[in-house]
Amino acid sequence: MRRLAAILLLVLAAAAALAADQAAPRVTEGILAEGTRWETAYVVSDSGVPGPTVMVVGGVHGNEPAGAAAAAQIRHWPLHRGKLVVVPRANVPALRNRNRYMPTEEDRNLNRNFPRTANEPPRGELAAALWDLTCNVKPDWLMDLHEGFDFRKTNPKTTGSSIIHVPGPVTTPQARRMLDAANATVADEDKKLVLLRNPVAGSLARSAADRLGARAFILETTFAKQPLSLRARQHRLMVHRLLTDLGMVTCGADVMVPLRRAAGEIRVALYDGGGTSGSKDRVAAALAGVKGLRLERVGPGDVLAGALDQFDVLIVPGGSGSKEAAAITPKGREAIRRFVGGGRGYVGICAGAYLAAANYSWSLAILDADVIDRKHWKRGTGTVQIELTPEGRRVLGGRAEQFGIRYANGPLLAPANRPDIPDFAALARFRSEMNKNDAPKGIMLDTPAIACGEYGRGRVLVSSPHPESTDGLAPLLHNAVRWAAKSVPADP
Repeated sequence: MRRLAAILLLVLAAAAALAADQAAPRVTEGILAEGTRWETAYVVSDSGVPGPTVMVVGGVHGNEPAGAAAAAQIRHWPLHRGKLVVVPRANVPALRNRNRYMPTEEDRNLNRNFPRTANEPPRGELAAALWDLTCNVKPDWLMDLHEGFDFRKTNPKTTGSSIIHVPGPVTTPQARRMLDAANATVADEDKKLVLLRNPVAGSLARSAADRLGARAFILETTFAKQPLSLRARQHRLMVHRLLTDLGMVTCGADVMVPLRRAAGEIRVALYDGGGTSGSKDRVAAALAGVKGLRLERVGPGDVLAGALDQFDVLIVPGGSGSKEAAAITPKGREAIRRFVGGGRGYVGICAGAYLAAANYSWSLAILDADVIDRKHWKRGTGTVQIELTPEGRRVLGGRAEQFGIRYANGPLLAPANRPDIPDFAALARFRSEMNKNDAPKGIMLDTPAIACGEYGRGRVLVSSPHPESTDGLAPLLHNAVRWAAKSVPADP
């Protein structure tokens, strides 16, 4: 009897293992319009459990990058049931050129090129490839992620900040739930999203609804005066609301990276919210394509939602330190302190260096440094000379001679001598100075231009000047990130 029971248990275990294997999630990737100028990737995630099929498309218009960014993040959400099909960057040439239209005169608006009648074919190679995929997938739900130039609530000439849907007893209540999910994060009434009816004829959403019977939506954010991270998050919140209501996902809306990381990968969060300047775009450009680095933009909402837990390093770029601090909020600043103190890295550039210092009421106080001569913070902009210290050459690269770097009112640092924070080390010192707006001479010379220190179990590196804005100094930023992530800096 015991032997029979043991055999029965083995059979049951094998059957359970087989069932689990059959239901294991499968992720496959493919290429649309392969071998043409329109070539782009798509991803199919199949949970292995029966459920709806949802298709998400981003980047149909090249000047609307938030949809592409959000779709690229949504593709990593683990599925509980059903199937998720994502085309993150539908119109690669337009996205590359940051142009709304395709680089062709004929049929240049991709979102007008899909079948309007039963017998009409799509117009152009790219529309044909997208339509073939849509027909093969047969989505129950389709979401096309777009952006407008202004807020529909105050400007009837735009569809920005809206959900455009085909009205129905199922689609209208669902659209309102998605609307509520996004609007719960919008404080300004004039910027809240609104519900609109009927996607334009020839759009992917309208054709999918009319020709395939899909429940289709166009989700619109607004790119006017709103950071990319905020717009991408609004898209994620709306898509997440649908997938949650359908029982397809159990993860949060702020999952932005794969659950499994590539070997040696460093995950970098770039703050692009309130208080930042064009420095953030230059930082992103300087880090683009660097092997082993994955970069995502984050804003205050992401920080407060705990999204930093997915990253190894936070970069806070130039702008205004006080405005960055205000936008991040006291709770967000405490979240950053926990992030660094728990063993992660922080890289602050100019305003981000001000933010890391210890002697402002809004400071993070994660570096044992005071900003000196605060009265003359507006010292000027231009090129200054700096020189790496021996420790700086070890951390940032082997350049021994002085070199020029762009300076734009960055902080002058001195030891704060706080007993609760380890002393910082100077990695570079100013060898020339800026003296505009009555700034006294001599104070800036030989003060730390770049410094690093520890906070809790984490690392902090700040740069008063802008390596991301100086030709040839991108490797300095690369090595700063690697050091903050406790990875070995690359050979310069």
